[in-house]
Amino acid sequence: MMRKTLGLGVCAILATLSSAAFAEGKIVISNWDGYMPKELLENFTKETGIAAEMTVHATNEEIMGKVVASGGKGYDVLFVSGQFGEALHKLGLAADLDHGNIPNLANLYPEAMKLSHDEGLKYSVPYAWGTTGLCYRSDVVTTAPSSWNDLLKPTDALKGKTTMLATDRWLMMPALLALGYSINTVKEDEIAAAKAQLIETKKTLLTYDDTTFYQKLVSGEASMVEAWDGWCNYGIAENAQIKYVIPKEGSDMWVDTMVVTSASENKAAAEAFINYVLKPEVHRWVAENILYKVPNKAAMDALDPKLIEQYPNLALSPAELLKFEQLRDLGEGQKLWSKTVTEITSAN
Repeated sequence: MMRKTLGLGVCAILATLSSAAFAEGKIVISNWDGYMPKELLENFTKETGIAAEMTVHATNEEIMGKVVASGGKGYDVLFVSGQFGEALHKLGLAADLDHGNIPNLANLYPEAMKLSHDEGLKYSVPYAWGTTGLCYRSDVVTTAPSSWNDLLKPTDALKGKTTMLATDRWLMMPALLALGYSINTVKEDEIAAAKAQLIETKKTLLTYDDTTFYQKLVSGEASMVEAWDGWCNYGIAENAQIKYVIPKEGSDMWVDTMVVTSASENKAAAEAFINYVLKPEVHRWVAENILYKVPNKAAMDALDPKLIEQYPNLALSPAELLKFEQLRDLGEGQKLWSKTVTEITSAN
């Protein structure tokens, strides 16, 4: 993972928020580890006077479990994928946002206001977005992959040298796309067809892996992996022979969002934090640090062109992203998915 620290000037306190908001107390933020420049909270506090503490979660499911169990108490801002933000809203655990406290929403691409899980950004604000595809060693995989079937039905040379994402939605996705189904389907026959393929595919995998797959590519333990585009960039940063491709059957359009909990006792301060992240220089700094696309036009326009040359997937436009289906909360349908994934991962 590339780390960059760019100098940030300490600017005037946001005029749009009252000083009283800043005195409300410390906010607690939960994010994935390494998914934010480590100096960001410190700079936020210097600029706004709002104390902030960050906790980390490994997965969407982990933070969902904690928030549901506590009713959201103890957290002010959560970083979760869009479909989980949608679920939190359905459960009454995500607060409606006061856009008057987040004027930097104006820096977002127009497309970012039209996300299917939360059109108009009523309760969530996109932090990063991208695609899921195949990340591979071009010096080992001599014919570039072009289909999800290159992963699902690998050549003999690739057997035992591939990994798939472990989380339910992304574990199922390659098979659903290869079969021509929606990535949000809850139709039992379609889920069963995907399950049958994935049980066969499991016999060819090195492992399921959500966290170290790019390192396996770098080390040569794996030759091709299912990957989120930004994580593939971490591999590219260490080995220029690593490439990323979106298969011909398509991808999901994933969105990671910032959500204020309905239990937050510092809602205005939490919204001030979101507003700070959306500043062009801050969100650009985020993109350069985590190597993911951000939905902030002003930030992406200012991105170092050399980064896009090194990591071509950063250049995918919002219009190209929106061609792909976005993962949505499945509601009661999640039970079928969870049962199916358990059957796949426990199959011999």
